[in-house]
Amino acid sequence: MMKARTLPIIFLVVFLVATMVAYAQEGPTTGAGLQGLGSGLAVGLAGLGAGIAVGRIGAAAMSVIAEKPELFGRGLVYVALGEGIAIYGLLIAILLVPG
Repeated sequence: MMKARTLPIIFLVVFLVATMVAYAQEGPTTGAGLQGLGSGLAVGLAGLGAGIAVGRIGAAAMSVIAEKPELFGRGLVYVALGEGIAIYGLLIAILLVPG
């Protein structure tokens, strides 16, 4: 019986092979497909990291604001810094787009 960890890896390999075969018939190189995959990974992983950061920082900021409302601006700046991670990932994805 297959372990649960191997199933996503099998799907990824099948997806990559199918993508390379489809691009091979149309003319673009494998490098262009991998650039697209890298762009998607950059946005996805940066968004995941930003979501984790904003979740934790936001929860802490709300608890601080509940006790000391004058620290609202400082908490907002920290949440914005956590959201900057996603913007960096989007910037890298734009730089990696083929063409």
